[in-house]
Amino acid sequence: MPLSPISTPNAPAAVGPYSQGVVANGFLFTAGQVAIDPATGTLSTADVATQTEIVLRNLQGIITAAGATWNDVVKTTVFLKDLSTFSTVNEVYARTLGAARPARSTVQVAALPLGALVEIEAIVALPK
Repeated sequence: MPLSPISTPNAPAAVGPYSQGVVANGFLFTAGQVAIDPATGTLSTADVATQTEIVLRNLQGIITAAGATWNDVVKTTVFLKDLSTFSTVNEVYARTLGAARPARSTVQVAALPLGALVEIEAIVALPK
């Protein structure tokens, strides 16, 4: 099974030995995205709502580069530094994804890369 890495300037470059996303068997698996500005490579120090907007914009860049949309996303995982921010993240998430309603898990974690407040990854069924 050949794997096809996805690379786009519309999401941050990988900060380690991984790809922004990988296509395998008709699915796109994204790397977790934090609120890094793709142009500068710096993490936003803004509040969780703004960080979530940036994270979702970065994810959308990867999804679009693979030829898909939010409607093709089948599963996301949301990692939060503080679960008390769930409702704020949820509001931004719902507004951004529109009518798309992929399956989702949300977990609180002890820490995220670079001190981020939120990280999101996605699994996408690519259109044929």
